[in-house]
Amino acid sequence: MSFIIVYTTNKDEAEARKIAAHLLKKRLIACANFFPIGSMYWWEGRIQEDKEVVSILKAREEDWEAVKEEITSLHSYGCPCIIRLSADANKGYEDWLEGQASRPGR
Repeated sequence: MSFIIVYTTNKDEAEARKIAAHLLKKRLIACANFFPIGSMYWWEGRIQEDKEVVSILKAREEDWEAVKEEITSLHSYGCPCIIRLSADANKGYEDWLEGQASRPGR
């Protein structure tokens, strides 16, 4: 099984948890981790600084498009950061992920 890590930034922990809970209920991800961060970036011609929360989401590679669409539809940012990273893991973890992110009939 191929799986991916999806890295996304959120305005706060409430938004990160709301999006993760939605994805978990749809079985599009198996797990989510959250980290508070400080961010600096260009926006509308100026350097901005904000506090944000990073979500690291573990998903099946075949669910990438659906995960991306769901995050985009729920996210408060007009241009959310949604990055896909390929990943490898130990067999036990991959088996667990496969079981958690599988929907009936798939």
